[in-house]
Amino acid sequence: MTREQTSSTHPPLPPTTEDDRFSWLRLLRSRRVGVATFHRLLAEHGTAQNALAALPEVARAAGIDGYETCPPGVVEAELKAARAAKARLLCLGAPDYPQSLTDIADAPPMLWAMGDPDLLQRPMVALVGARNASSLGTRMARAMARDLGRAGFVVVSGLARGVDAAAHLAALDGGTVAVMAGGVDVIYPTENTGLAEDIARRGLRLSEQPMRLAPMARHFPSRNRIISGLARAVVVIEAAAKSGSLITARDALDQGREVLAVPGHPFDARAAGCNLLIRDGAQLVRSAEDVIAALPADPVRPAQADLLADLPPPAPRPRGLRETAALHQQVLDRLGPSPIAEDQLIRDLSLSAGAVGPVLVDLELDGQINRHSGGLLSRVP
Repeated sequence: MTREQTSSTHPPLPPTTEDDRFSWLRLLRSRRVGVATFHRLLAEHGTAQNALAALPEVARAAGIDGYETCPPGVVEAELKAARAAKARLLCLGAPDYPQSLTDIADAPPMLWAMGDPDLLQRPMVALVGARNASSLGTRMARAMARDLGRAGFVVVSGLARGVDAAAHLAALDGGTVAVMAGGVDVIYPTENTGLAEDIARRGLRLSEQPMRLAPMARHFPSRNRIISGLARAVVVIEAAAKSGSLITARDALDQGREVLAVPGHPFDARAAGCNLLIRDGAQLVRSAEDVIAALPADPVRPAQADLLADLPPPAPRPRGLRETAALHQQVLDRLGPSPIAEDQLIRDLSLSAGAVGPVLVDLELDGQINRHSGGLLSRVP
């Protein structure tokens, strides 16, 4: 089961000096600057240094007085913690950044990595499922991960209890990537400490969050989009009807990845999500062989599309204060508590992305709208 998805975001030029990387981190760690806002600010101002200089004025124009960017000391402390943990910074657009993430709409600008980053250059399949997995579920995860590794695939998962842990453990010999919700140096749950240490030695741990940050509930959905974005396919082994694994499956659909599911007994609540996915069109799989047979061929992007992506967008026409305020209100009127896609909002407004983008940055900085993974927007109640 796939859903067509294209991204108009062309990867920015990666930072080439320590000062550039420092500025990227500072911009990304600044208050109210999420992934989408980071990309917009970088596109509008050319460099992170310019964006940092402009950010207080952008915030003031959005009605926020006294806005301050992330203090340099915060970034210095994060870099010091990374050196102590032997973590490496991967920047969007650089050769060591995972190519598979560059075509998702909300690609992380920077990732901390502990372990072997060469694994990111190999084909990947994500295995996700219930934390309270059954014995059959963990057996399936182990068998599928082991056989996928023998076939040359890297197994991606989220280092959670249950299916995730079983998949990582079985995939250590073939290669595994653990995408973490908190800092790459903060192991959660603590019962997976030994496994996480093994992954750092023989596989790879990844996170977009700051070093030393303990994971919070809101970090897990963001983490899930990276799991699905890295992989050519997401296999759901066990999942309740409402679960984080189904969030990962939805992210995979939005990103144009294949979604596969292992069926389960109708009376087992842990299989309800998988059975729903199969009912709605996900391919039923029972083994690594089924997964490999279901994988789509590598997409080939036309050369013309690359050329068009390299062209800079046209400069937006300057708007007056009254027109800007009216557009702010139009955006807010069309948003509610239920998230909608940004491109749908732009179509509803009958305006260009270049005209609406700066307004969305203003409203996000002002705390009036929230951004969600998958390019979704909602109004703050």
